[in-house]
Amino acid sequence: MSMYNKKNVAVVGATGYTGLDLVLMLSKHPKINIKYLCATKNLGKKISFFDKRIKKSLPKISSVKKVNWNNLDLDFLSLPNGEAQNLIKKTFFKNTKLKYIDISADFRILKVKNYEKNYKIKHKAKKLIKHSIYSIPEFSKNDINNYRIISNPGCYPTSIQIPLVPLIKKNLIKINNITIDSKSGYSGAGKNLEKKFTHKNLYSSIFAYSTKNHRHVCEIDQQLFRYTNKKVNFTFNPHLLPTFRGILTSIYVQSNNNRSGNSIRNYLKKYYKDFKFIKILKMNSPLGSGNVLNTNNCEISICETRIKSKFIIFSALDNLVKGASGQAIQNMNLLFKFPETLGLK
Repeated sequence: MSMYNKKNVAVVGATGYTGLDLVLMLSKHPKINIKYLCATKNLGKKISFFDKRIKKSLPKISSVKKVNWNNLDLDFLSLPNGEAQNLIKKTFFKNTKLKYIDISADFRILKVKNYEKNYKIKHKAKKLIKHSIYSIPEFSKNDINNYRIISNPGCYPTSIQIPLVPLIKKNLIKINNITIDSKSGYSGAGKNLEKKFTHKNLYSSIFAYSTKNHRHVCEIDQQLFRYTNKKVNFTFNPHLLPTFRGILTSIYVQSNNNRSGNSIRNYLKKYYKDFKFIKILKMNSPLGSGNVLNTNNCEISICETRIKSKFIIFSALDNLVKGASGQAIQNMNLLFKFPETLGLK
């Protein structure tokens, strides 16, 4: 394919866990030309220094100050919370054809006060929030082309919303007392893991944290209401696992009108029949994260319990792929009207 037919992209924050997965996948995408790989450290180094999986010859690491924004179609931002908003604010109105996919939380939360309360950061691009869309592709594919700023969802919220939203909209489960228990590989905490988590035996233990006020709760709250128009009452508890990648979310629900597990499972199967990355397993299938690692898939299993109308919905995905970089590429494919699975098979 001619270079002239490809879209030019930059990855800002290319050397973090999410950034490296993103660069790896983009380097194999047939319709993408990577123009810039940006970071604040290790300028001039090859990206393969950070990730031996990346074989393609790509631009060396450079400062974001070197970027010619007029040469780009899309900017991926894989940055700490608070930084993407500053960069987008500087370029949004000057470069009117440039689109953005932000993998941080900067444009996920619609109410500024909720963002600032949860992330302890002042929002410096408040007027741009209306130009952004929160995009789980399975829910937003018909609207994404109306926006230039695509806000990529969090990994935990993705694993939660994909199974819950259809069931809540269809009124198949009770929404007054849902328990959500999620476990993630430690890559979800980024490369500063040891500064964030100081408990003993970090790499050989399971650790529960942020039981009352995890910062993703406001995102889950907001989006469940936006997608279903219902106020859902849930508790959420995350855990850190001594594995590098992968999420397993367990959602404890009660069915409405004593509906069977099969009816819940069959509805999800029907709802997602045209979505390639959502895999609804057979009833009562045991589930872990093993099948989804390094894929953009989300596997879901509905399991019965000893209580007739009580079910556990298991949802598994790779936090760095469907929970971050893979979902970002899926959003990019929709944005440019590429086949949705391109570069993700």
